[in-house]
Amino acid sequence: MDVCALQDGEVYFEKVVSTEEAAKSPHLLIKAVEEAMPLDLIVGPSGYGIELTYLSDLPEDSLEDWYYRHILLAEKGGVEEAVKRGVFGALIYYAMAETAVEMKRRGWPVCYIPAVIHLPTVPEHRKVNKIDLGTADKMCAAVLGVYDQSRRLGIPYSEVSFIQVEMGFGYNAVLAVDGGRIVDGVGGTTMSGPGFLTISSLDAELAQLVGEWRKEDLFTGGCASISGKATPEELIDSVQTDGRCELAWRAMAESVLKAVYSMKASVHNPREILISGRLTKIRYVEDWLVSELGSIAPVRRLEGLPGAKVVKETAQGYALVAEGLAGGKYEKLIEWMKIREAKGTALDHIYHPKFLASRRLGRR
Repeated sequence: MDVCALQDGEVYFEKVVSTEEAAKSPHLLIKAVEEAMPLDLIVGPSGYGIELTYLSDLPEDSLEDWYYRHILLAEKGGVEEAVKRGVFGALIYYAMAETAVEMKRRGWPVCYIPAVIHLPTVPEHRKVNKIDLGTADKMCAAVLGVYDQSRRLGIPYSEVSFIQVEMGFGYNAVLAVDGGRIVDGVGGTTMSGPGFLTISSLDAELAQLVGEWRKEDLFTGGCASISGKATPEELIDSVQTDGRCELAWRAMAESVLKAVYSMKASVHNPREILISGRLTKIRYVEDWLVSELGSIAPVRRLEGLPGAKVVKETAQGYALVAEGLAGGKYEKLIEWMKIREAKGTALDHIYHPKFLASRRLGRR
């Protein structure tokens, strides 16, 4: 959980707080942000995303419930129960919510931002019965991608075109950018195959057979469960010698390949395939992506912001969005990508009768 701060468009502060430490001690993230003060605007961890929302506009007495319900798409009680059982993903959710409450108490200038599904640049029909087309984290990585290609190739935002492969510790996502705007995406829980932690999309027959699912089940069933390995690096190191690791890698790798080809329906002739995220920094994974995707377009690693040395692409994207929203150097980029114009919640495009009935009964 990285903290990245910009001044005049360049990184002047970086701090890496390990996910494990942040999960156990949420105050460490607050302390890291405090070190970067004073700040004009902070974009807080935005989970599944929301239309641009400022913390100052949210009542303190209902903030925690709002954050769990809209940012995390979870119920506080369920998360707290999972925390007691030591579920790692629940610890992260709890830490994020605690951070929001503490920033409110301190009166910090914080806002929360949209995910891919909220953007008006994504056609409505691509949102039908979807929640995760790419979380706010993945959206921020794509914003950094637009900045990167425009700067590197010396072209206006309107000529930027790429498919982005983001492979993180928990989830993978593949996003389509055309004309410098996000137009489509396959999020971590809608990928056809597993991420390192997540099972990703579910066969409806499996959903019916299991019957009862919890939020924590999103964090399991992926490559870690298949292989028994604790980290992506351990998984890849054993691909050649361990059949379960090879199985997990093949399932994940092919799902990424399928997702990239599906995005070609939305961006027909991408200039590049941009890769980002923890897994893509593993040489074996990077070489595979270059080999398998190079026939579609040149494969390049996403370059970072000036001055960035240690924080990941997602944090740099968050900082870039914050700087633009605050009226800084990247304001035109944020306006071009229509982030201010994002509307609604991640649950606004569901048409299944059972879900609609549950909303009417106040269960969601």
